Amino acid sequence: MEWPILTWIVFLPLLGCLVILLLDKTWHNAIRWTALIATSVDFILTIILFCKFDGSNTDMQFVVGPFPWIESLGVTFSLGVDGIAILLVILTPFLTAIAIASTWTSITEKVKGFMISMLLLQTGMLGVFVATDLFLFYIFWEVMLIPMYFMIGIWGGGRKIYAAVKFVLFTMFGSLLMLLAIIKLYVMTSPDPLLRTTDLMTILNMKITPDLQVWLFLAFALAFAIKVPLFPFHTWLPDAHVEAPTAGSVILAGVLLKMGTYGFLRFCLPLFPDATLQFVPLISILSLIGITYGALISMVQKDVKSLVAYSSVAHLGFVMLGMFALTTQGVTGSILQMINHGIATGALFFLVGVIYERRHTRLISDFGGIAHVMPLYATIFMIVTLASIGLPGTNGFVGEFLILLGTFKANPVYAVIGTAGIVLAAVYMLWMVQRVFFGKCDKEENRKMADMNCREAFIALPIVIMIFWIGIYPKTFIDKIEPSVKKVIETVKSKALAGDEAAFEVYNSSFENAREKGKSE
Repeated sequence: MEWPILTWIVFLPLLGCLVILLLDKTWHNAIRWTALIATSVDFILTIILFCKFDGSNTDMQFVVGPFPWIESLGVTFSLGVDGIAILLVILTPFLTAIAIASTWTSITEKVKGFMISMLLLQTGMLGVFVATDLFLFYIFWEVMLIPMYFMIGIWGGGRKIYAAVKFVLFTMFGSLLMLLAIIKLYVMTSPDPLLRTTDLMTILNMKITPDLQVWLFLAFALAFAIKVPLFPFHTWLPDAHVEAPTAGSVILAGVLLKMGTYGFLRFCLPLFPDATLQFVPLISILSLIGITYGALISMVQKDVKSLVAYSSVAHLGFVMLGMFALTTQGVTGSILQMINHGIATGALFFLVGVIYERRHTRLISDFGGIAHVMPLYATIFMIVTLASIGLPGTNGFVGEFLILLGTFKANPVYAVIGTAGIVLAAVYMLWMVQRVFFGKCDKEENRKMADMNCREAFIALPIVIMIFWIGIYPKTFIDKIEPSVKKVIETVKSKALAGDEAAFEVYNSSFENAREKGKSE
């Protein structure tokens, strides 16, 4: 039997939690190192997973289960990964390790609780990306909500309670509607209550009437749109980002927002193809509004962290635009841009935290000319900024180019409007850099700031490597995801337009082949 690497990847952080629970709460460094080691080992396992992953195989790979879990309800424990999720699985421990390393001097109170929250959050996020049972997916989806709530509410800024409660209320409202849709799908799997199941493969095989698809799509889509966040469901995001500690912002921007875009791609598109095609214009228009609105509102921000937070609304708008172009280039670019946004925006939040620790302010007007006293910091910040605005040679360019190319094939007007959003992004990001880093360093407090230390530079190094690796040689990653993307698009269009039995074989074969292989082994 094949070693269940996915099970280890998902639950290894919980082992780290158990070790931390045994440590005295005053042993701060031991607690930090335990959390960092657990996350780093998990990241190494995802690298092994990536190396063994066969990009040409569109079936679910490294399948675990299905094992009976709540047998009376037909709920199973089943995991699997394909090209849609593989990069997100790697991104999660990568950014979690960076987030934990960034807390060495910023989190000094209740360190034990914070590190346990980080590891619990990592398990929840990884579970979302690999669960192939709808109920199991929902459990992981809700699990990640709890530690993030505490991270914002306990270790956040001045308005932390307001931001934490707002985050929970928005997320739970969408989640409850998604739960109702899951229950409806569960009931539809069989007229016999004893044969009903929440297994994703079984549900993908069902024929759902176009009218019902609309309502189920809306229930799932609202939960995912809030998480993205898609305009106009974005209002919780700036508060959560600004009040969250630096590590919380890195994870929130880098991974948690991708759970929404992933949900659309994994569930909404293949489960509800007729509704997907029906909602393409609406989602595309909301995405374009988000791109433009996010850019314009970012321009007027006085706080660097708030500016980066609003920029996420624009960047995730690009991800949604490419996804609902329903072209190979658009969806491939959408997945790649999820990773790019996680790396670049997560890095920006980390870098903002670096100067906040030194000056205890994030107001743009409080800085100016700090490139003269922090040259290494300014260089790294500039590299990440150029990646964020999509300069050729950086990771951001590859994702945005594929999205615009795929969108142009589907609707040239949408592509033109989206291109205008890229120009606006360059304006607000470069204007911020100019005001913070260049000109005269005329404030005494800024002249005394120390440049990045070895720990901070070591954290930034893998980020810079990934920015240029994806930007210069994206084939490493595109080859892993493109075949699965083609299959998703083929499934959506064949199900929606053909409506015959053959159309349902696309997904059916994926899960069935993987599971038969697992049983034989």
